[in-house]
Amino acid sequence: MGKTYIDTVKYLVKANFEIDGIIDKPDIVGAVFGQTEGLLGDELDLRELQKNGRIGRIEVNLNVRNGRSFGNILIPSSLDMVETAILAASLEIVDRVGPCEARINVERVEDTRNLKRKILLDRAKNLLRNIVVDEIPESKELADLVRSEVKIAEVQSFGADKLPCGPDLERSDSIIIVEGRADVINLLKNGIKNVVGIGGANVGQTIADLARSKESTVFLDGDRGGEIILRELQHATDIDFVSRAPTGKEVEELTRKEMIMALRRKVPADQADTLFQGMDRDPRSRGRFERDRGGYRRDRGDRSQRRGEYTPRDVSERSATPEPHEPTSEPAPARAVAPVVSPEDAAKEQALRGQLKELEGTLKARFLDKNQTIMQEVPIREIMTALTGATDISAVILDGIVTQRLVDLAEQKKVGYAVGIRAGNLSRTPAGVRVLLAE
Repeated sequence: MGKTYIDTVKYLVKANFEIDGIIDKPDIVGAVFGQTEGLLGDELDLRELQKNGRIGRIEVNLNVRNGRSFGNILIPSSLDMVETAILAASLEIVDRVGPCEARINVERVEDTRNLKRKILLDRAKNLLRNIVVDEIPESKELADLVRSEVKIAEVQSFGADKLPCGPDLERSDSIIIVEGRADVINLLKNGIKNVVGIGGANVGQTIADLARSKESTVFLDGDRGGEIILRELQHATDIDFVSRAPTGKEVEELTRKEMIMALRRKVPADQADTLFQGMDRDPRSRGRFERDRGGYRRDRGDRSQRRGEYTPRDVSERSATPEPHEPTSEPAPARAVAPVVSPEDAAKEQALRGQLKELEGTLKARFLDKNQTIMQEVPIREIMTALTGATDISAVILDGIVTQRLVDLAEQKKVGYAVGIRAGNLSRTPAGVRVLLAE
């Protein structure tokens, strides 16, 4: 026997019937089930729909007059609008009930939510009336409410380093890390309370432990100082995502709209270099970076002395590379020639780009084998870990940015294709890895 109820009634099918004979209610229900069976396929079979709770009990109202039967049929449905309309139309093919001729006509399909909307609107009017009459506070009460809210939003301190933070920091599973106290205050003013400030030039043990234990998003100023802070954080702890303010702006001066937009554009930490593309990298701008952040100053010139264990990668790379004027016996590199792509390779690349379109908006990565069969799908932020432990990968497709780290790992894992939305700063593309981007 089917379910007698459904959790959510969206529509109610109402049909009238006329039968040339005297019958009982079960005869009509049996005729409906029997004559529609197999008509609409398994997905819209009445018995299966009722068994799964997609339609409710079929109600029949029956009257007998002058040797004929009249009445109506009611079928509650939780299917969507199209499926309900198809189901309703199928009732009209029932032409016999037992030995008697029958005629069923669907009167209408009623959206039961209209009644709920009317009840909702009436209730909302009553609630609004109560607010206007009884709940609007006096001026003194408003002042008290404002003072109370300000107390809630006051900056608190966290850990041994007394880091400035919001009241929701400890109980939230995810946190936002900013540079200083002024940034924390601006986020609190705009209702973001799971925020913590680094609180100084160095990344201390408190912030390092906190970032490892929670999902962390670093929200940086839109200048070179933000990039420097990011490097120190990446060196000291594990972070998940990175956001930055618009170029030339600081987090402490952002409006709510700018703040929300910047946080929505966050990227996984291993793609953070793409946020700082196009910034001024003139060596003359690397001298001294000074900025007030809750009473401290950062000096780029002596950063390596403050953190002796940390040597920026670009410095070490430059030291191993001869200066442009230094004489060398190496011949000038030959001009690269674009590879000739065979029709088979062109078809394969088109198929890979098709899979990239399938991933659009998912923030996921997909690993394919040599037959272009999907082996694994992972979130973008886990792509490096997953690829490190994978074998026999022919192509990596990601709804994100192809970075140098990814290309280097693809070369190690003998991956033939790296396919993404766009490319980061690729200083070197291995011969064995073909980088494809969205068209």
